[in-house]
Amino acid sequence: MKAATDNTVKKATANLPDGYAETLQGIKDRIRAAQVKASLSVNREMIALYWHIGGVIVERQKNEGWGKSVVLRLAADLQTAFPGMSGFSPQNVWFMRSFHLAWTQEVGKGSSIETGAPEKLSQPVRELDGKNLPQPVAEIPWGHNRILLTKVKQPAERLWYARMTLENGWSRNILDLQIDNNLYGRQGKALTNFKRTLPAPQSDLAQQTLKDPYTFDFLTLATDAAERHLERGLVDHIVKFLLEMGAGFAFVGRQVHLAVDDEDYYLDLLFYHARLHCYVVVDLKAGRFKPEHAGKMNFYLSAVDDQLRTAQDNPSIGLILCRYKKQTTVEYALRHIGTPVGVAEWQTKLVKALPKELKGCLPTVEEIEKELGDGR
Repeated sequence: MKAATDNTVKKATANLPDGYAETLQGIKDRIRAAQVKASLSVNREMIALYWHIGGVIVERQKNEGWGKSVVLRLAADLQTAFPGMSGFSPQNVWFMRSFHLAWTQEVGKGSSIETGAPEKLSQPVRELDGKNLPQPVAEIPWGHNRILLTKVKQPAERLWYARMTLENGWSRNILDLQIDNNLYGRQGKALTNFKRTLPAPQSDLAQQTLKDPYTFDFLTLATDAAERHLERGLVDHIVKFLLEMGAGFAFVGRQVHLAVDDEDYYLDLLFYHARLHCYVVVDLKAGRFKPEHAGKMNFYLSAVDDQLRTAQDNPSIGLILCRYKKQTTVEYALRHIGTPVGVAEWQTKLVKALPKELKGCLPTVEEIEKELGDGR
């Protein structure tokens, strides 16, 4: 029977009309899109349900004096009534109560909103009315919401992370990492001259694209490491590097060659930003920022705009990543630079370099590899 069916399929396949493959692919894409929409719809309904249950518990505690034992009984009864439905453990039901309070009671205080970053959060803060669940919060999974409830206390900051999760498709692990690395506190903090060198709203978007400091905890460098060690390490961990750089960055290359007046110049790192529609030149510095770094970056950006930029691209942006910087020095250095440049610090796990007297006493990497190879 199966063989006959296979033969029928083969004959039918041999006589397929033109365009069948494209039609099939279109239907497949539509089905996948519908699956995604159905998954999002289910998630929204579940979040709305948890928000409602949390609100009921809060109301009953306030008006009827429900205590812990009653809430525990509620969880047990819900588990009995819906044995095939997860999510009604006592701990999760308590989280539903916390979930409702987190977007109502705390928001109503007002003071916690105003202590956030006002310029960055002016639009999200308007969503915090203390009555309705903000849209980004309703769209992200419950596991993400639990992380936000557990680790982020300020409503405005919590909402910002929810919005970034939705926009960038962060997993729970990535969201947890971004919170631990204080992305909220670092975003948009680089010292730049963007307001003077870029038109609005490009200048605002570019400012929010950069952060300070950049955290490269996936690297372990000696305190005397040179720029080339940092550069090599970042490229070797390009996925984690791009995650730290942020959404929109596409890696173009390292040590990108530019020829000017028969002389060779090399860009440490070159990116293209999909949202800003421009090249981003990154110059790595192992030590503190110096005024001459800004002049060098200005030269690089002029060359990139002449040699790489097309009519569809916006002006290229420069980012000088240094180990240390002083604000006034940076401000003076950028004040009369005509190209858009930002300066930020980088930080990572640093280990002390070996004392000089010990360096010759220890085997080199090559010697260790040779020893291991001889032993196989």
